[in-house]
Amino acid sequence: MTLYEQLKGELITAMKAKDEVALNTVRGILSACTNELVATKRTPHDTLTDEEITAVIKRAVKQRKDSVEQYMKGNRADLAQVEVAEISLLEKYLPETMGRDDIARVVKAKIADLGGIVDKSKKGMLMGMVMNELKGVADGNDVKDVIDELLV
Repeated sequence: MTLYEQLKGELITAMKAKDEVALNTVRGILSACTNELVATKRTPHDTLTDEEITAVIKRAVKQRKDSVEQYMKGNRADLAQVEVAEISLLEKYLPETMGRDDIARVVKAKIADLGGIVDKSKKGMLMGMVMNELKGVADGNDVKDVIDELLV
């Protein structure tokens, strides 16, 4: 079952359960998928690959995290709770991300491959190499934090 079919099934389930948060969230993602198709000059009747849908979902999660931060700054915890609920729904469609320990192992291996980088002047090059290897598996902010810790 593709991710798109899974989302369509989730939409029907949310309708039957009258779960407004899930219904609005899944509708929004399906709409974003259609927008992505149009943006890439395909017809709305085509389907995105699982990787493309995952990218759309990641963008939506990032937007919601930014919204939560803004709502908390504006003392609107009620709106932030809705966004957090949507984030938890969307994250179940994303692949598991690597933990910081696993990222640290990859970063240390790349440092060894580069001959033991010890200064921050090569940080960008190291970050690029690590992100090429861990694209879609690790969060970029976690990778950046690990590199910052290791390059003192």
